[in-house]
Amino acid sequence: MRPIRRMYDWVLSWAHTRYGTPALATLSFAESSVFPIPPDVLLIALCLGDRRKWVWFAAMCSLASLLGGLLGYLIGWGFWSVVDQWFYAYVPGFTPEAFEKVQGLYEKWDFWIVFIAAFTPIPYKVITITAGVFGINLAAFSVATAIGRSARFFLVAFLIYWFGEPITRFIDKWFNWLTLLFVALLIGGFLALRAFH
Repeated sequence: MRPIRRMYDWVLSWAHTRYGTPALATLSFAESSVFPIPPDVLLIALCLGDRRKWVWFAAMCSLASLLGGLLGYLIGWGFWSVVDQWFYAYVPGFTPEAFEKVQGLYEKWDFWIVFIAAFTPIPYKVITITAGVFGINLAAFSVATAIGRSARFFLVAFLIYWFGEPITRFIDKWFNWLTLLFVALLIGGFLALRAFH
């Protein structure tokens, strides 16, 4: 875990420089295909530093993540047979077992799998690349990514804007459970709507 922790601290260090916003965009882009640290950590730090810019930071994060997701899709679609062993060896979250599980899920839930991964702590890079490998509809992939990533980053940034420092500790401790609860409620609501029609 030490290399990951050092990388985490390195990501946070950008918040205290004038390159914080470009670093956030770069991190959001890279995390969608190869980088292991989620952009939320830098997004939170930047929002705490200037809470008035929370919309700007969230929008930058969302757009860069969408573009990074499209890169991940391209990697899967055109280059997977060339780079697959490198991903399995060096990118956290990528295993042959995870790859096979995602393939089965895509057959029934393609849009929802992308959306849930975009919003939750599920390693999103696994989804972007496998979506390209399995030829998921690109328009559906892009819409699910845009909605899921924007919902996640705007929610985090808004909470920092509204509550400030105290909510940071709460998010840090419970983020995974909160996002999973939100997705469970969302899917429950969707199933309930289908039952009434």
